Amino acid sequence: MLRISGDLAIAQTLDFFTPIVDDPFLFGAIAAVNSVSDIYAMGAKPVLGLAIAAFPSDKLPLEMLQQIFNGGASKAAEAGFPIGGGHTIIDDVPKYGLAVTGIVSVDKLVRNSTASAGDLLYLTKPIGNGILVSRYRAATTRKLFRRKPPNIDEAIDWMLRLNRDAGEAMVAAGASAATDITGYGLLGHLLEMCAGAGAGAEILVSQVPVLTGAREALAEGFFPAGSTRNMEGFGSRVRLSVPESEFKLVCDAQTSGGLLIAIAPDRAQKLESIFDQSGLFYAKVGSMTDESGIVALVP
Repeated sequence: MLRISGDLAIAQTLDFFTPIVDDPFLFGAIAAVNSVSDIYAMGAKPVLGLAIAAFPSDKLPLEMLQQIFNGGASKAAEAGFPIGGGHTIIDDVPKYGLAVTGIVSVDKLVRNSTASAGDLLYLTKPIGNGILVSRYRAATTRKLFRRKPPNIDEAIDWMLRLNRDAGEAMVAAGASAATDITGYGLLGHLLEMCAGAGAGAEILVSQVPVLTGAREALAEGFFPAGSTRNMEGFGSRVRLSVPESEFKLVCDAQTSGGLLIAIAPDRAQKLESIFDQSGLFYAKVGSMTDESGIVALVP
């Protein structure tokens, strides 16, 4: 965040990744939604995007790259900001994302480090898309399924949903802190919030929304490498009172996940009312505690 005039500041973020779906337009759209989520998590409004792309032009047609750009531009337009240019390089593996600039009033800026013990935690999208995408990719590349690959339409639908309205709701309700859930999973990004605030947290795993089929895919052994790294890296800061499978779920690396919002109990009803009136999805998944740096996973 950089103050530029009076109480007006700019917020900037950058994200890009390799394809997680086969359709290039959908890949570009998902990558754009993922890239702008940090802006919404800060309570800011995106105003400009710059595209970042890598593409094997000697192996794949440039029409495919154009479809990726079109997908990204479609979501930027939905979010209300232009993509003003960018940079592309030749690489062996396609990659795409955006650098996004947003504007925010300093007094409305939401950080990921300012939660307090006692704050309630709300999640605005279900988790599990890393597991489902892992299963889908295994099916399409290794022919593990004799029938057509598993359906991931629900996961794609959620990954395509902007966090704009949820971000506006949390600002209006006076959220204490927030972050968006991406590569470190629900647990990793919550631990970041805990570290910044010098606090801990308790997650009620029975209240955490999970995408249809994710638990079944996990039981079949599908779990991406990034999620495994999360488990290994975060285990020492977790107190488990649930099966290991639930630990794995909250460690699942997400693409274009929801917002995790911390809010004081006396403001929580306002947040829920705004969510309900706007028809927005949400789940109350736990609370912040005074056990610094520790997340307890309870039934």
